[in-house]
Amino acid sequence: MRHLIVFACLAVFLVACTGKPALEDPQVSDRKLDLEVFFHGQSKAYGQFQDVFGTVRRRFEVDITGTWDGQRLTLVEDFVYEDASTERRVWTLTKTGPDSWTGTAPGVIGTARGKERGDTFNWHYTIDLPVPEGTLRVTFDDWMWLLSGDRLLNRAYMKRFGVDIGEVIIIFEKLS
Repeated sequence: MRHLIVFACLAVFLVACTGKPALEDPQVSDRKLDLEVFFHGQSKAYGQFQDVFGTVRRRFEVDITGTWDGQRLTLVEDFVYEDASTERRVWTLTKTGPDSWTGTAPGVIGTARGKERGDTFNWHYTIDLPVPEGTLRVTFDDWMWLLSGDRLLNRAYMKRFGVDIGEVIIIFEKLS
């Protein structure tokens, strides 16, 4: 039993030490991500959550309607999960500088803060995330990369009590 506990602790430590992106990383494209341009109009997203061991726990699709008023980007996200459950999340993002944003949504604790750099956007927030058993308070280190004019890759690292618990991977497609 003692060996199993030591192995489990070592496994959690190794998973926590995996590399993560940084805004200072070298740019790999000359594309420029402008959230207000990409998300204005209709988008569709496909994603999944997987735990720290790589097991896929939940999949979903999202229909997104975005409106930009010159300073605020409102995203109405309608989720449909594999188990047929649904959720609506409405984000209000405010452009606070040439490449900086803040955001709020129901369930978000405080304010989300993010920065754009080239084809990349990164933001951080804490949210009471709806799960089948109720809600789960987690923090997100959320990364987006513009792959083409109509595709965006999103990889969000999730923590609970400062410990990695999994990742959300999403592909966004701009429809209009």
